[in-house]
Amino acid sequence: MPLSQKIGVVDYGTGNLRSVVKAFEHLGAQVQVFQSPEGMDEMDALVFPGQGTFDQCLEALDRSGLDQKLQEWVQAGRPYFGICLGLQVLFEGSEEGKLPGLKIFPGTVRRFPLNPSLKVPHMGWNAVNWNLQPTHPLRKDLVDGDQFYFVHSYYVTGVSNDLVKFETSYGIPFVSGIFLGKCVATQFHPEKSQSKGLQLYRNFLEKIV
Repeated sequence: MPLSQKIGVVDYGTGNLRSVVKAFEHLGAQVQVFQSPEGMDEMDALVFPGQGTFDQCLEALDRSGLDQKLQEWVQAGRPYFGICLGLQVLFEGSEEGKLPGLKIFPGTVRRFPLNPSLKVPHMGWNAVNWNLQPTHPLRKDLVDGDQFYFVHSYYVTGVSNDLVKFETSYGIPFVSGIFLGKCVATQFHPEKSQSKGLQLYRNFLEKIV
């Protein structure tokens, strides 16, 4: 069945949104890009594909008023999908910068520890394991060990157990995604993860939105 949800993609001026927009359009969603909060309430879901540095992102969100809108949106339980930095900004702060995060959830973003055998940033394909039952609708046609694409030097720590639904290992185990209510956010990039990434977006549209 074709999907036709209205998806708002958050653009704070530093990320290449094309692959994210095209992925959701491919699934049949109506996509609109937003650089300010005006008109966002008409959307069925927000997608935040964050790139760049933590402080750069928070400064841009503050200038545009998007920071308050994102806080209100997620706290109201409306559908949200955060990608990479779009996951990290939901927490309290980051070692990468000095500005506070959106503080929607407790947790801190830290840099991967030094390890001579592992390159940082963590870049490329890696396995993702789930802390959701195999029958959960967000997991439809996805299994433990499926490969997703990562590009990051920082990861979230101190996350509440009820939030942690995706886990990955890169020298250390780390949180590669969260899910609570209608809020989904991943450290990996589904739009760069071929069929598995599209399946996760499809599950979000069909089962969460």
